[in-house]
Amino acid sequence: MQIVGIMSGTSLDGLDLALCNFISDNEQISFRLIASETINYSPEWKEQLQNVYNANAETYFKLHSAYGTFIGQKVTEFLAKHQQTAEAIASHGHTIFHQPQQGFTTQIGCGATIAAKTRITTICDFRSLDVAVNGQGAPLVPIGDRDLFHQSESCLNIGGIANISFTKNNKTSAFDICIANMALNYLTETIGKAFDDGGALAASGITNGELLQQLLDLNTQQQSLGREFFENHFLPLLNSSAISLNDKLATCVEYTVSQIAETLNKQQINSVLITGGGAYNTYLIERIKHYYKGKIEIPSNEIIQFKEAIIFAYLGFLRLNEKVNTLNSVTKASRDSVGGAVYLGKR
Repeated sequence: MQIVGIMSGTSLDGLDLALCNFISDNEQISFRLIASETINYSPEWKEQLQNVYNANAETYFKLHSAYGTFIGQKVTEFLAKHQQTAEAIASHGHTIFHQPQQGFTTQIGCGATIAAKTRITTICDFRSLDVAVNGQGAPLVPIGDRDLFHQSESCLNIGGIANISFTKNNKTSAFDICIANMALNYLTETIGKAFDDGGALAASGITNGELLQQLLDLNTQQQSLGREFFENHFLPLLNSSAISLNDKLATCVEYTVSQIAETLNKQQINSVLITGGGAYNTYLIERIKHYYKGKIEIPSNEIIQFKEAIIFAYLGFLRLNEKVNTLNSVTKASRDSVGGAVYLGKR
């Protein structure tokens, strides 16, 4: 089955598209990445996705439909460019609200609109069923880590939020660790830079002990984190600090790597596969190595950039085959589930 996986992360780097071919052979799943691409957001799209969190309901649903149209257009262009077809689209959307303790999670980007525009069956809203059965609705990627990247002992994604998954004694565990690129990118955007290239700015700064301790006191480990947490708890600490930008960057890097290393060491993990934008942050990786002495694996650029989109394609594959794609061992739900709303394409 050939599926386009689509992911838009909390760091707003862009829309990741991954066209994957999945083959099932005696319960063993293999995949081939056929084509991949990141669609960078225009300043207008980035602003809308950042600010809709504070919008009224009418504005939210207008953007929900418009963003679905945008995704549908980009998928159509992507398939045409690579002269490929797809049997399905698996779209995560872009998370706006994630409050499982209140019984809801919402990802913007209307799946019905995507299916209508592309005439391709579309799977979306992967998190809501898990939340409905008392889960956190996250993380969803661990089943893909387990099935598609099982050659690695653990998988660490350093995106807007750093999260980890690993399987021991046939039990898969996974959780968010801490805020990561969401903070770093927020800081660099104040000087017109999308990100800190290689961590050069952070490397020139000095860690501020007072701010570092305030961030560590937030105690984020094993919570389900989202933009609300960043804006309501993390951001006020950053904005109230009078230290220089580079010192803030250095402090945020130290916060992130200390939380990551503490998790790796506590879980007695001997090797870790690192993906997400953080894998390109040379300074951040060096600081992880300072605290963690296990083996660090950095995969190919395609896997670094598109692993989450690949896994959402896989979640769509499982959903269409009515197989479990959400593990209660990681989301703390009352049961495993087969998550995702399906909108049929051309009939």
